[in-house]
Amino acid sequence: MDLKINPDDLNSCVQCGLCLPHCPTYRVTGDEALSPRGRIRLMREVQDHDAPITYEVSEAFDTCVQCRGCEPACPSGVPYGRLIESTRETLTKAGELSARRQKLAFGALAHPRILRFGSTLLALAVRLRLAPKRLGLPRNLPLRRAKHAASGDDIYLFTGCVMDAWQRDVHHAGQRVIEAAGFGVTPTADIAPCCGALHTHAGLGDDARARAEATITALSVDGDRRPILVDSAGCGAAMKEYGHLLGTPEADAFAERVFDIQEWLADHLDHLPRVEPLDVCVAVQDPCHLRHVQRAHTATRTVLEPFVHRLIELDDDSLCCGAGGAYSVLHPEMSSDIRARKIAAIERVSPDLVASANPGCSMHLAGAGVETTHPMELIDRALHGDS
Repeated sequence: MDLKINPDDLNSCVQCGLCLPHCPTYRVTGDEALSPRGRIRLMREVQDHDAPITYEVSEAFDTCVQCRGCEPACPSGVPYGRLIESTRETLTKAGELSARRQKLAFGALAHPRILRFGSTLLALAVRLRLAPKRLGLPRNLPLRRAKHAASGDDIYLFTGCVMDAWQRDVHHAGQRVIEAAGFGVTPTADIAPCCGALHTHAGLGDDARARAEATITALSVDGDRRPILVDSAGCGAAMKEYGHLLGTPEADAFAERVFDIQEWLADHLDHLPRVEPLDVCVAVQDPCHLRHVQRAHTATRTVLEPFVHRLIELDDDSLCCGAGGAYSVLHPEMSSDIRARKIAAIERVSPDLVASANPGCSMHLAGAGVETTHPMELIDRALHGDS
């Protein structure tokens, strides 16, 4: 079977194994097939030697969290993210990986009213204890959401889909911080409701490209070149890779406008007023797509340092927490095993709370009782108080 993988990309792996310690599924299982090296070997067997797609082969590809922690560790620069995305998309189209349930659920992401209505029903189900525990839904899903309001046209704040339905307070906090730096903010709200990141993860490549094209069109009217700030690491990573996803000059130009909100704020930190730091000890949890894909994780420390009493690092070399988009729902046992290692690292440093710049990570950790917050919420509290 042709997995639609560039042979040069596939052959760039020399099977050295330096990726193994950075792979969460390998760390949990010790199974070579559930490592980047093992999965690449399987890709070669399928693409170059027409090996059959057995249950074990499909399971190896399906259980990859797609954290891409292997990429910075690879001395050969193997583009593992592209390899696994192409593999999953090809196998999904061939019916070897089942993404039908996800396709149905993800269909609502481009329709904000349907998504908000469904989220409200979920919030009620959680409160009435009717939602299955294996879904790992947060206990504080909002029943109501304060409306978005633009304050100017200096920058866009990308609000997305699930995060806007479940964590809109983070967007509002981020907007207040950017406004405190003297910039006018336009929340994208319903004009660009979904970036396609979850579709890419699920192997739904056609849907991901449709969402990417719609996002580019919506935020590029009349040659609009405003910076686009993203406070969800997964969304930001996906949007920065639109050039690869679509392969067009327009997509490349759009990707250049995308910044993680901490990344952008780090270059404008001197615009913020000096205030008394919050009396908290904060551990920074680096979302995989901020650290390994965007390579912008140091900005989180830069922007938090003036506003909190103490920042501390985890000692697990930023291993994945196991959230992985919808991974925690589709593979709850593996996801929980991966999360347990992250929680152990958090407990070893005993912070007051954990700062995470990705909604999936923060909700996944909060589901196990870890007190989490977004970096923008901490800065907003320091600048404006708990109000």
